[in-house]
Amino acid sequence: MIRKAGCAVQTLCGNKAFTLETYASSLHVSCCYSSAKAPQAQNLPHLPVPKLGDTLTKYLKSVRPHLNDEEFAVTSTLVKDFGAAGGIGQKLQSLLEKRAEQHTNWLADWWLSSAYLEYRDPVVVYSSPGLVFPFRTFQSEQDQLNYAAKTVMAALDYKALIDDNAIPVEMMGKSPLDMSQYKKIFGTCRIPGEKKDRLSFNDSKHITVLHNNHIFHVDLWGEDGKRLNEKQIAEQLKKVKDASKTPAENPVGILTSENRNAWGRAYEIMKKDSVNASSLADVERSLAVLCLDAAAGLRGAGGKDRQQNIAAAQTIHGGGSGANGGNRWFDKTIQFIVGADGVTGLTYEHSPAEGQPIAVMTDFIIDYIDKNKSSDQAASSSPLPPVALKFNVNDDVKASINTAKDNLDRLVADLELNCFTFDKYGKSFIKSQKMSPDSYLQMAMQYAFYRLHKTPGAHYESAATRMFAGGRTETIRSCSVESVEFARAMLGPAPPKEKVVAMQRAVNAHKNYTVQALQGLGVDRHLLGLKLVAIENGIDLPKLYLDAGYVKSAHMRLSTSQVACRCDGFMCYGPLVADGYATCYNPRERDVNFATSAFNSHPATSCQSYRAALEDSLKDMHDVLLQATPSKL
Repeated sequence: MIRKAGCAVQTLCGNKAFTLETYASSLHVSCCYSSAKAPQAQNLPHLPVPKLGDTLTKYLKSVRPHLNDEEFAVTSTLVKDFGAAGGIGQKLQSLLEKRAEQHTNWLADWWLSSAYLEYRDPVVVYSSPGLVFPFRTFQSEQDQLNYAAKTVMAALDYKALIDDNAIPVEMMGKSPLDMSQYKKIFGTCRIPGEKKDRLSFNDSKHITVLHNNHIFHVDLWGEDGKRLNEKQIAEQLKKVKDASKTPAENPVGILTSENRNAWGRAYEIMKKDSVNASSLADVERSLAVLCLDAAAGLRGAGGKDRQQNIAAAQTIHGGGSGANGGNRWFDKTIQFIVGADGVTGLTYEHSPAEGQPIAVMTDFIIDYIDKNKSSDQAASSSPLPPVALKFNVNDDVKASINTAKDNLDRLVADLELNCFTFDKYGKSFIKSQKMSPDSYLQMAMQYAFYRLHKTPGAHYESAATRMFAGGRTETIRSCSVESVEFARAMLGPAPPKEKVVAMQRAVNAHKNYTVQALQGLGVDRHLLGLKLVAIENGIDLPKLYLDAGYVKSAHMRLSTSQVACRCDGFMCYGPLVADGYATCYNPRERDVNFATSAFNSHPATSCQSYRAALEDSLKDMHDVLLQATPSKL
């Protein structure tokens, strides 16, 4: 089973409208601005199948840090046998190449199924990221409703740009990037199954609004066919709140936080009732979900770190069944959150798209709200009142809801969050040292993990493969021979200049792997393709996939993403493995925002210790660079 491998959401929360070029620079892409609309059908190259020998060479180097000499000798033999002429690897390579001839993207369908739809752990924590918007101060209920209405208005304008193919085509150098994911974020819903989920794509004129765990249908167009304005949407949301002043007895939404098999079974039971079937279909068809949350304790919470942790928890899991965890429908791709005490943001279900469309939308919404763009919108003459969706909950479903509450509360208690701002320096200093800020920060995490655990940590970072039709991601394996040598050098007695040389080698090794991954030439997706083509053709799984090299190097104890925000917004998510850390980071000119997480239940990990190690590592790297620089005096 392939666990969802993090997510490279490069979020923008700046004050400039559509700052796509800023976003792009953090993702190694640029954006083409013109009056022309994005083409509806792009003629992009197909995802390549890397050469087997190239992949095996890179693979062997990438596993070396995780193996002792004896294990590496075994792995080397297995790799040699796998790639030999007439060997199983060559046979699988040939089958994969044939598949590539028949598909625009040989990986796309496999990836959607194996990484997402067949993955059975909850989407909460394990798959869906949270995005925290800048904190707001609401003096009244009306302030909350007005902000929520502005958010909806901004989202509708953003959707209109998508529908009109008016989102600028993003570029990587001279290569246009696949824009198809933009079409999949509104109206999309993940539908649970007992063994495999599916995606439902819809277009409608209503949203789903949740308050106090009640679920409502709210139309955004009136009977006259005109869109509601901000004031009218706020009035509709006020009606929702007035109709749901006490919590729902049976919070059906909490079922979406469950293990996918369990939710799938409950879903099938519920669907047998015609009232339930109608309500479930209504949520499925809606453009997005809006959660009007109760206060989460932001006011009086203390320092910024504490506030960030509270907000992160709300966007990841809602704080549990006793807080806002039941005021969710986690299966919708877009789920906006507007809390009574100023916690705002969104949760997004990851399967239909990577983070870029969500990131650009975030920037668009913040700019829209801050500039009060919705204030002069025309009004509909005939708004339709909100409709409370009804659910008939029998004993079996009620038992499933109670189980879901317990399971979510355990998951909430287990997730440790530590969000903070490293304020000693930011990307301006890193660039002054002629290094890539992303690669530098990746090596800081490697160094921090090594100093804390005294062993290399397999390390995931996502690279977008959108140069190719239907492209999603490739793994950047940030742990390398060079990163380990760098960590050891920093912890040893070597003089500053030698430490800097080791740092530069590690940074360059990461940068080089990144370039290959962006071109679809990494290790992980190719090996996955060879594995899946074996399964599809009834071929026994090669020993390579059972070897310590494969198992250890794929056990990603560090799951990381860069988030390029101009404001204090940030992204957060759960670790990839039980003994791992998630690290989301926002490098700004003079500081870096970090959102880290780990599981309390695992004795080997601690966010507090990891944060301390990361801060110390960043300080060490800064100091040694200055020490190695000759004085100009």
